[in-house]
Amino acid sequence: MTKREVIRMVLDGERPPYVPWSMGLTLEAKAKLREHYGCDDIEVPLDNHLVKLGQDIGFFDTLGDDRYRDVFGVTWDRTIDKDIGNVEGQVLSRPTLDGYEFPNPVAERFFKDMEERIDRFPDRFRVFQIGFSLYERAWTLRGMEALMMDFLEHPVFMHELLAAIADYNIAQARKAMEYDIDAVYFGDDWGQQHGLQMGPRLWREFIYPQIKRMYGAVREAGKYVMIHSCGDVDELFDDLIAAGLNCFNPFQPEVMDVERLLAQYRGRLAFHGGISTQRTLPFGTVDDVRAETRRMMARGAEGGYILAPAHDVEGDVPLENMLAMIEEVQGQ
Repeated sequence: MTKREVIRMVLDGERPPYVPWSMGLTLEAKAKLREHYGCDDIEVPLDNHLVKLGQDIGFFDTLGDDRYRDVFGVTWDRTIDKDIGNVEGQVLSRPTLDGYEFPNPVAERFFKDMEERIDRFPDRFRVFQIGFSLYERAWTLRGMEALMMDFLEHPVFMHELLAAIADYNIAQARKAMEYDIDAVYFGDDWGQQHGLQMGPRLWREFIYPQIKRMYGAVREAGKYVMIHSCGDVDELFDDLIAAGLNCFNPFQPEVMDVERLLAQYRGRLAFHGGISTQRTLPFGTVDDVRAETRRMMARGAEGGYILAPAHDVEGDVPLENMLAMIEEVQGQ
């Protein structure tokens, strides 16, 4: 059975032959593992079950001095965070789209390496990633404080902005689904350690209608929908399932009762993540990491679960802890 088939079983609510895994790492964590394994591409020793396709957030332009520009024209300062960075300035300084031109969602650069990666990992489940896919894209363009005020003071603009971003994502997803892929993976952080950043009422009024459009376009094409949304967002799971969601990430044990949720939603929603990146991986012992990995594998053995760290592994995680997690899941 291929990795692709195993993931499909998980997403279809069936019991797989083992618990699959797909681990993400930051640049610093990757460097540690590359040195340990003596390889350039860490995907080979990790032996992940997902192959990630597309350009995610859409970084292409290097500006120098650790600064980058994404396809929407947002400048990012990576002097501290080397993977994504912090937004500089405000692309949309006023609550209007007048004078702003969206990038071309189907430009060749988003898809140019897809066939190559599929051919390199033919047995893996194929996931096209669209990062910062709605709310996050909006605040990076407008600025967080301004966007929060726009929910209340400029609701017409908010609906227009979010609809335009969703149109962009749908066009890109439809182009990606012309390839032999399995799923579209949307990234959009809504949560905090406790509750939603914008609250449930505003989420349902502004964000949910566009989510239904995006997820619906993917499901209508016969593909799976996977999302990443950090924080305490489990109050939204029933809405997300109704919109067409198949798999939720990062499944954070710091803010969610992961064991209860696995049992509660098995057969309706699969989860990807679950290994603590705020506590166990950076601060636990090797034995702690092994115990948590085994516990999550035991809970996920009945299905509905793809094992992974709750977020990309950071550079402060000891090499020994990374290896303990990898060895446990690969040793099933």
